[in-house]
Amino acid sequence: MSKPDIAPPPLRNDCFALPAGVNWTPVDDALALLQDRLSVVTDAEDIPLMQAAGRILATDVLAKRSNPPQPNTAVDGYGFAGGVPEGPHVLPLIEGRAAAGVPFAGTVPEGHALRVLTGAALPPGVETVILEEDVTLQDGHIAYRGPLKQGANTRKAGEDVIEGAMALPAGRRLTPADLALLSAVGVAELSVRKALRVGVLSTGDELVEPGDPAGAGQIYDANRPMLLSLVQRIGFEAVDLGRAADDRAGLKQRLDHAARQVDVILTSGGASAGDEDHVSALLREAGAMQEWRIALKPGRPLALGMWQGTPVFGLPGNPVAALVCTLIFARPALSLMAGAGWAEPQGFDVPAAFEKRKKPGRREYLRARIREGRAEVFRSEGSGRISGLSWAEGLVEIEDGARDIKPGDPVRFIPYGSFGL
Repeated sequence: MSKPDIAPPPLRNDCFALPAGVNWTPVDDALALLQDRLSVVTDAEDIPLMQAAGRILATDVLAKRSNPPQPNTAVDGYGFAGGVPEGPHVLPLIEGRAAAGVPFAGTVPEGHALRVLTGAALPPGVETVILEEDVTLQDGHIAYRGPLKQGANTRKAGEDVIEGAMALPAGRRLTPADLALLSAVGVAELSVRKALRVGVLSTGDELVEPGDPAGAGQIYDANRPMLLSLVQRIGFEAVDLGRAADDRAGLKQRLDHAARQVDVILTSGGASAGDEDHVSALLREAGAMQEWRIALKPGRPLALGMWQGTPVFGLPGNPVAALVCTLIFARPALSLMAGAGWAEPQGFDVPAAFEKRKKPGRREYLRARIREGRAEVFRSEGSGRISGLSWAEGLVEIEDGARDIKPGDPVRFIPYGSFGL
C-alpha cells in the first residue's frame, strides 16, 4: 500500500496558540449572547418576611408605612420649639417626658421644654432637641448655650422611606439589612422567585469518587464537589447529577433526565472536539450548540447550548478552567435565569506585584490575591495546579489585547467575594 500524500501540521511550541482559520469567540461576545438569549425561568411564590433571607424579589416592594413613621428625637435630651440664637438660655420644664413607644400625650407650650429620650415621637410644640450633655438642670429649669439650628437632633417623618415609595426593586437578592428595612416599612409578606435548580454532572471514564480505589489512569472527581459547593454559595439549589461515563447513549439519557429535573445543567468534561467529547457532540447533533471556542485562558473548550429547552454549560474538565468558566459565564447567566438580573462582578484596579507579557487574542484570568495593596499571582499559570485555586483570593483579568505588565502597572483584580463566594 502506498503512503498517502499528506503532510504533518506545523510544529507548535505554544499549546495555547490560536489555530489558524478558526473563528474564536471573544469573551464579551459570548457574554452578550448569553445575556440576550436567556431569560428568567423561575416562578414566583409568596412567603413570610422572616423566611425570605437570600431569596430574590419577584416584584417591586412598596413601603406600607413611612420610616420613621413620625418625627422623632435622635438623642436623649430636651425638646422645645424653634431654633436657638447664640448666647445663654434658660427654659422651664413641663412635667412628663416622651420615650420610644410611650409618646407624650400633651402639647409643649412655646417657651417651655420637655424631657425626651432617643426614638421618642416629637409631640406638638417640639421641633428641636438639645443633648442632655449640653444642659444644666436645676429647680425645674434647663440652662444651655446657643446657637442651635431649628430641627437639630431630630428625624423627620419619612426622611428614610416615604409610605408608598419603592423600598426595594424586583430582582434584589434579600440581605439581612433588607429584611430590617422591609420590616420597618410594614411589609410582612413578599413575592419571591423559587430557587433556581442547578444540576451538576461530571463526565469521563477516568473519574472515580473520592475515597474509592483509583486504578491506573484514573483520577478523583474534583469538579463535582467544587461546583456543587459553588452553586450553593452563590445562592442557588444545587442538584447532584452524579458522574457519566464516556458513552454517548448513556450521557444522552442522563441529560434527558436532568432536563426534567433542573432549570440549568453544568457539565464538566467533554466540551471540546475530541473523540470522547460527547457533551459538545450531543449538543451539535441536537442542533442546540451556540458557541464553544471561546477566546479565554484558561477554559477555551466551553459548550453553550440547550437540551430540551434547558440551558447547558459544557465546562472544561480541568478544575481550574471549570471554575473560571463558571464564574465568568455561568454565574451571571444563572443570576439572570433566577430573576436577579445579569450579575457583573465588581473589579478593582490595583498595582501588579508581578511581570507578564501577554500576546493578543485571548482574555486571561490569573489566580491572584492582594498583599500590601498589590496583586500577587500564583507561581504557575498551569491549569493543572488546583492548589492555586485555594491559594488565590480572586482573579486578575487581563484584557484581550497584548499586555506587557511590569510591577506597579495597574491590573484589574476581581475578588472571589464579587462573584458571591
